[in-house]
Amino acid sequence: MLQRNPHVSQTHHDAVTMRELRTTLFFSVQDQVGALDECLHALKAADVSMTRIESRPSKVAERGYDFFVDIDARTKELVECVVEEIKRVKIVRDVRIVSSLGALESLGGGEGSQGLDQQVPWFPRKVSDLDTFAEKVLEMGEELSSDHPGAKDPVYRRRRMEIVQKAKEYRSGQPLPHIDYTEQEKDTWRQVYTRLRDMYPKYACREFLHVLPLLEQNCAYGPDNIPQIEDISRFLKDCTGFTLRPVMGLLTPRDFLNSLAFRVFHSTQYIRHHSDPYYTPEPDCCHELLGHVP
Repeated sequence: MLQRNPHVSQTHHDAVTMRELRTTLFFSVQDQVGALDECLHALKAADVSMTRIESRPSKVAERGYDFFVDIDARTKELVECVVEEIKRVKIVRDVRIVSSLGALESLGGGEGSQGLDQQVPWFPRKVSDLDTFAEKVLEMGEELSSDHPGAKDPVYRRRRMEIVQKAKEYRSGQPLPHIDYTEQEKDTWRQVYTRLRDMYPKYACREFLHVLPLLEQNCAYGPDNIPQIEDISRFLKDCTGFTLRPVMGLLTPRDFLNSLAFRVFHSTQYIRHHSDPYYTPEPDCCHELLGHVP
C-alpha cells in the first residue's frame, strides 16, 4: 500500500501514483480515415483513460502506423479487457502490452498483491537490448518527406537506402559499418566542415574547441575526409566511455535517452543532399559528427 508522505505535495503524490498505474499498449493500424478514432473508441468502451499517445510509421501494417498508448488500469483483468476491445477493431494488425515480464506476472497476483503498483514500462536492461530500436525510427531513414531536398533524386535515394540498410542490419558486438563515401558526398562534407570550422572560434564553447583538434588528430576529422564512426567510437570510449552505433533515422526521445543510459549515441551515416549543403530537415552525419560528437 502506498503511504502518503505528509511533507509531499498533493500534486507530486498524484503524479507518482499515475506513473505506478500506467500501462503501455502497442498496436498497429492501416492508414485510413478514422482508423485511430476506432481504436480510441475501444478504450472508451473499456472505460479507461489515456494519458499519452505516440505514433510512428509502421513496420507491421503496410502503409500504416504503430501506436504506443499509456492507459490508467488498476487490474490485470482491466488491461486484458482493453486489449480484447482493441483486437475487435478490424483494421488493427497487432496488439500487445509493452511492459516488464515481472510486472505482468504481478498483475492480479492474489490477496495481498500490489498489482500494477509494481508495474514498470519496458526499458533496455543490457546494451544488446538496444538492437530492438534498429527499425523503430519516427521518420526519414528509408523514406523521405516530399519537402526533402533529395526526395526527387533517385540516385540519392538509392544511396541512402544502401547506407540505411547497413544500420538496419547492425547488431551489438559487430564491427560498425564502414561507408566508402563518394566524391560528391565528400564535397558536401567539405563545404559544411569548412564553413563551420570558420565559425567555431566565435560561437563554440571552450570544451568544444578543446575536443575538435583531438578529433582531427585521432579520428581523421578534416575538410577532405568524412570520418568513420568506428574510429570515433573507439576514441570516445577511451576518453569518456561513450560509444557510437548506426541508426536508420530519427529515434523517439524515449529510445534516444534509453541509449544514453548505456553511454551509447546513435549516429546516422548518410549525408544531406548536395543541392543544399547548409540545410537538412533531419539528422545526418554532418549534424552528428560536427554537432553532437565534439
